[in-house]
Amino acid sequence: MSEVSFEQLLNEEGSLNQIRTGAVVKGTVIGVKENEISLNIGYKADGIVTKNEYTNDSSADLTQLVHVGDEMEVKVLKVNDGEGQVALSYKRLAQDRSSKVLEEAFENKTVLKAKVAQVLNGGLSVLVDGIRVFIPASLVSDGYERDLTKYADQEIEFVIIEFNPKRRRIIGDRKQILVERKAAMQKELMERIQEGMIVNGTVKNLTDFGAFIDLGGADGLLHISEMSWGRIDSPKEMFSVGDEVEAFIKEIKGDKIALSLKFPDKNPWVNADEKYAVGNVVTGKVARMTDFGAFIELEPGVDALLHVSQISRAHVEKPSDVLSIGQEIEAKVVDFNPDERKISLSIKALENEAAEENTEE
Repeated sequence: MSEVSFEQLLNEEGSLNQIRTGAVVKGTVIGVKENEISLNIGYKADGIVTKNEYTNDSSADLTQLVHVGDEMEVKVLKVNDGEGQVALSYKRLAQDRSSKVLEEAFENKTVLKAKVAQVLNGGLSVLVDGIRVFIPASLVSDGYERDLTKYADQEIEFVIIEFNPKRRRIIGDRKQILVERKAAMQKELMERIQEGMIVNGTVKNLTDFGAFIDLGGADGLLHISEMSWGRIDSPKEMFSVGDEVEAFIKEIKGDKIALSLKFPDKNPWVNADEKYAVGNVVTGKVARMTDFGAFIELEPGVDALLHVSQISRAHVEKPSDVLSIGQEIEAKVVDFNPDERKISLSIKALENEAAEENTEE
């Protein structure tokens, strides 16, 4: 070997990349098989990326994903894989970089967004660039969630609250975000609303005593007694969960909001003194009965008492002997007390008048 050619060889050798295990190198694809990628990495030996070191998808065909001439950054696993080639990994470099992103997100409390990859018994598993993050069931929502299947394949937001890649333990928290946002919305709502204001909301929950209305930041209670000027036996008579409701704010105490549907301008007692003046003949339906009389609904919110002694000229032992719930009756107003909102009726008075007219004839 001549001195010149030996010097040239040294120069060529010196121009090659010096690589080591764990290093990140760039390469150009020079060959692709279904399960293997060959790379020119500027070293004396070519690099090899097996399918297992490229993707977690065992069904993938590398010839469909990578093409000759493509450039790729990879991580060196072994300088010599035993066959004189350099073992490389595309997947692990991506995971390292994703892990760095997660670490920074953990330190900076950054809100991340990712698709739910799996619904587990104890929570949700999401993938962030190939790295799994576990969100415990207790941290999925700000309320108890019995069934998490609705989150399958959904994109959700969360923050990293524990980061330990060595133990493969990366924990996410979605609840924290929801609680903080709800608090901000509640603050904005409470600063904006005032008593007497008309608001719109959605029925969130129904109980025996009322309905909880989501006002967008806080819930308002619409008590059963404030649902109608008329008599309501159960909130379920009027509402279902999800119904849209327009109500007015009756009272604000701290963070508690009391709502009402009993709008003052629709108060049936406003003109009651004209409609139910003493001497007027009215019609109504039997709403309920007691031993001493029957309560007649003249309109929603206005009930009148038909005393047992005023049901008929004939003796009546108890109202249920001659009347039934829902029966429509006609009677005469014999007493009206606007202060106590009491009206007394009499069928007997109409019968007496009819009898007198017949006598005169």
